[in-house]
Parts: sequence; C-alpha cells; structure tokens
Amino acid sequence: MEANRAQNGIQLLLAAEQEAQHIVNAARNAKMARLKQAKEEAEKEIAEFRAQMELEFQRKVAESSGDSGANVKRLEKETEAKIHHLKTEAARISHDVVQMLLKHVTTVKT
Repeated sequence: MEANRAQNGIQLLLAAEQEAQHIVNAARNAKMARLKQAKEEAEKEIAEFRAQMELEFQRKVAESSGDSGANVKRLEKETEAKIHHLKTEAARISHDVVQMLLKHVTTVKT
C-alpha cells in the first residue's frame, strides 16, 4: 500500500510538473507574441514619424527655394534700377564730360 501511495505521489508530481511546464510555455509564447506586437507597433510609429519628418523637410525645402526665387527677383529689380540710374546719370553728364575732354584736348599749353 505504501508503494502504491508513493507511486500515486510520483504520478501526481509528474502531472503537476507537466502542468507547470504547460503554464511556462504558454507564458513564454504570450511574452514572445507581445514582444512581436510591440516591435511591429514601434516600427509603425517609426515609419509614421519618419514620414512626418520627411513631409516637414520637404515643406521647408519648398519654402526656402520659394524664398530664393523671391530673392532673385528682388535682386534683379534692384540691379535694373541701379543700371537705369547709372544710364540716366551718364546721359545727364555726358555732354559736360565731352566738353571737358574737348577743352583739354584742344587747349595748347605753351
């Protein structure tokens, strides 16, 4: 009877060990599934963040290139205004310059 009881105890311990092993395996599988899910969520967040940063970068590039176009136009207008001013001044004083040159060329020093 004692041997039967010992055999019964061993069987009970083996059954408990198997049940514990099943619980551990289930917990391990659940942990692995959660880690996989967390990794997928992190990759999704990273992709969204990267897309958002890329969009913002493209917007800033577009803004800055638009500004440079405006700067080019502004500089062209300023340059044209300066050229016009120089031509006007040259036309205004050209007669005086020609007269001064003729005076110095035709004057003979003795």
